[in-house]
Amino acid sequence: MANSIPDITPMGLSDPEISATVSRLKAKATLVHCMTNLVAANFTANVLLASGASPAMIPSVEEAGGFARIAGALLINVGTVTRPDAEAMLAAAESAMNSGTPWVLDPVAAGVLGFRTGIAAELLKFRPTVIRGNASEIISLCGDEGGGKGVDSSLSSGDALPAAVLLARSTNAVVALSGKVDYITEGKCVIGVEGGHEMMTRVTATGCALGALIAAMIPAAPSALLAAVTASAVFGEAGARAAQKSAGPGSFAVEFLDQIWAVTGGC
Repeated sequence: MANSIPDITPMGLSDPEISATVSRLKAKATLVHCMTNLVAANFTANVLLASGASPAMIPSVEEAGGFARIAGALLINVGTVTRPDAEAMLAAAESAMNSGTPWVLDPVAAGVLGFRTGIAAELLKFRPTVIRGNASEIISLCGDEGGGKGVDSSLSSGDALPAAVLLARSTNAVVALSGKVDYITEGKCVIGVEGGHEMMTRVTATGCALGALIAAMIPAAPSALLAAVTASAVFGEAGARAAQKSAGPGSFAVEFLDQIWAVTGGC
């Protein structure tokens, strides 16, 4: 029973609960403390701005803990983590746990190299609200070999669904498993969100920015589960629309921001 996978419930952007959460994000304009990687910072900030949230990039250990206490939500992404980064991230995560600030862990390339895998494991001790990752990252956090290839995964989201359910149950976090179909679970139910486009894998930081949007959605949603589902649905729709209107990766990245703006209702 402990390893059983709940039935999968499909959801999409047209679901009333998702539409209502998007509207509440606009009203709240969540301030998101982003501790993210060098490749993703600019795109992540622009995605948050396009959605109606407010980004703040605060990387230093001297400020990270204090800012995590006053932010609406926190994102920790270990994509280009160094030892000083790790110290700041751990301080922010501890502060978020103690102050009740919801936070999202994105364990980029966990399982590929020992240092980042160890940091991700340490961060789990501070009880993330949501863990967002691809198949190999989620499997690695469960202690198994993840099939990682740099920041990419050689496994499908379906392959990692049992690990996602197990991880959610063992950490009491929502697990947002990204792939061709996104699966979001808190261990008792699984929501499947389809959408997106392969072009999203041809530009940097789409997955990283999804973690930030999940963080922004948490204060606007009745549950962290619905927050992650809503962010996934917004991303999937924006990616599909952007692919139809763009000629290649360069124009796709710009069009994707425009579609985030459009899907979330503009200003």
